[in-house]
Amino acid sequence: MNIEHHHGDHSHYVHRIGWLRAAVLGANDGIVSTASVIVGVAAASDDRGVILIAGIAGLVAGAMSMAAGEYVSVSSQSDTERADLETERQALEEQPEGELEELTRIYISRGIDRTVAREVAIQLTEHDALAAHARDELGITETASAQPVLAAVTSAAAFSIGALLPLIAAMLTPITLAIPVVAGATLVSLMLLGALSARAGGAGVLKAASRVTIWGAIAMALTAAIGYMVGGVV
Repeated sequence: MNIEHHHGDHSHYVHRIGWLRAAVLGANDGIVSTASVIVGVAAASDDRGVILIAGIAGLVAGAMSMAAGEYVSVSSQSDTERADLETERQALEEQPEGELEELTRIYISRGIDRTVAREVAIQLTEHDALAAHARDELGITETASAQPVLAAVTSAAAFSIGALLPLIAAMLTPITLAIPVVAGATLVSLMLLGALSARAGGAGVLKAASRVTIWGAIAMALTAAIGYMVGGVV
C-alpha cells in the first residue's frame, strides 16, 4: 500500500489519513485510559493483583470499545457516501446535461475559463462521469473514502499496543513505586506518540507532543485523586 504520494521533489501526507487518525487515537486512548485506571486503582489499593487485573480488563474492554466505535462511526460515513453516490448516479441518468453543466460550473468556480471548463467536464464525463462528480462535487475520493474494517482493526491494535506500555510498567515496578513509575512511563510514551504522529502527518512535533502529554497528565491526576479519596473512605 502506498501511503505517501509523491509529486516531483515533494511528498504529501493526505494518503495517510485513513489509518493515521485511527492509529493515533487508538494508541493515545490505550495509553491514557489504561494508565489512568492503573494509577487510580493503585492510589486506592496496594494489592498488585487487583491493580493488574484492572489494567488488563481496561485493555481488553478498551480495545473492543475502540474497534466497535470506529466500525460503527465509519460505517455510518460509508453509508452516507453510498447514498450520495446513488443519488448522483440517478441524476446522471435522468438529467445528464444538467449534471454536465453543474460540473462545468464547479471548474469555473475554481478559476478555469468557461470554454476550457466545459471541455474538461465533457472529457471527464466521457471517461467516468460518476467518478468525476464524486471527486469534484461530493469530495469523495479513494483516499478519503470510509473504510470501516481498516479503522476498527487499526484502532483496536493501536489501543492494545498503547495499553501495554503502562501495564508492563506496573508489572515490573515495586508496588510502592507503581504510581510515579507508571505516570512517568506514560508521559514519556505520550510525548513519543505525539512526536511520531506529528512526523507521520507532517505537523509540528512540539505542539503535538505537548497536547497529548498535558491531557494524559490531567487524566492521571484526576483518577489518582479519586483513587485516594475512595481508598481513604473504604
